[in-house]
Amino acid sequence: MIDEKLITQVSFHLKKYNLTIATAESCTGGLLANTLTNLSGSSAYFDRGVISYSNSAKIDLLGIPENLLNTHGAVSEPGAKAMAEGIRTTSNVDIGLATTGIAGPTGGTKEKPVGLVYIALSTTNNTPVKKYQFSGNRLQNKENTCHAALQMLLEQLTR
Repeated sequence: MIDEKLITQVSFHLKKYNLTIATAESCTGGLLANTLTNLSGSSAYFDRGVISYSNSAKIDLLGIPENLLNTHGAVSEPGAKAMAEGIRTTSNVDIGLATTGIAGPTGGTKEKPVGLVYIALSTTNNTPVKKYQFSGNRLQNKENTCHAALQMLLEQLTR
């Protein structure tokens, strides 16, 4: 379950600074967009959310180069960065927030185990990416990813 205080703080700061946001989600499957729109008044800051679960969706909807995905994979720092930058530029918003990872319980490898997640936050100035290794079940991994993304966003907003 997402911390209501956290989403309330994120909402407050997005409104305070008159910022707009769009999300590009893979492993969270829309949970991040759902959470960002759970508060009344979210239309003041939330533009859109794209669930780009497949590589073809990442290419078609976010403009990610196919060779980037072939070289690094979607679950990677470059993949997350490209997703966040892609959604920010295609949506013409202030912030692009992206999640990509392996929620589990299947799909993991030795190099990319279940619970591996990358979160990227793109602004006009930079696109930091954070790597996480969660250890819960599928739903817990999705919720932990969403919480971490919102925490990353709040940290950016309160600098």
